[in-house]
Amino acid sequence: MKAMILAAGLGTRLRPLTDNRPKALVEVAGRTLLEITLSRLRKFGVREVIINVHHFADMVVEYLRKKDHFGMRIEVSREEVLLDTGGGLKKAAWFFLENPNHLDQPFFLHNVDVISTIDLGRMLRFHAEHQALATLAVQDRATSRYLLFDRELQLCGRQSGRDQTPELVRPSAKVQTLAFSGIHIILPRIFATITQEGIFSIIPSYLRLAAQGERIVAFRTDEYYWRDLGRPENLAQAAQDLENKLFSW
Repeated sequence: MKAMILAAGLGTRLRPLTDNRPKALVEVAGRTLLEITLSRLRKFGVREVIINVHHFADMVVEYLRKKDHFGMRIEVSREEVLLDTGGGLKKAAWFFLENPNHLDQPFFLHNVDVISTIDLGRMLRFHAEHQALATLAVQDRATSRYLLFDRELQLCGRQSGRDQTPELVRPSAKVQTLAFSGIHIILPRIFATITQEGIFSIIPSYLRLAAQGERIVAFRTDEYYWRDLGRPENLAQAAQDLENKLFSW
């Protein structure tokens, strides 16, 4: 199975830790965010990975070389200009389209700066059972931007805050307001539907596809440990959580 790790960001929220290294090489309890993510994906059967890089890109390449690519096939997608999630994924499309016989096989898209105990195998089964184009790991927690799902857990809109006016792309009598967790499962046929070029987020693409009737579904992960590692204090909390056995590697 294949995956893409989104690791090209500048890591500005992690400064000063990212003043001299990419966020992918920032550590939690002695392990880099990149190693943690790769290990998690490998645990669930991923053997081929592409990583997008930009900030201190050569450091990531050298790190992977020294680690013998963790025994996996790892490709690097260099971005001279940050392309955001959608643009970065589209640039890496060749990696998921190189074998015409595998176009029906889903892949993971995973932010490098999140840590979780989400059962990716269960999420993969959920994706297959719902015959989804994309499945998004979501939770009921506070955030600045929400995704909206109907009773069948299909994407129907987004909302900037719980007290803001929702933006619906499909009618729904009742919506669930959920926070995205930075982990996706996607079918390669999505690349034929992405019309944007250059720098763009994948979320507007999901909303447009949902409006067109594609199945973009939510996988609820409320029972699992999850933490955004985008700030130094979050790294410290994750290390403390590990010590307190709230999760394990």
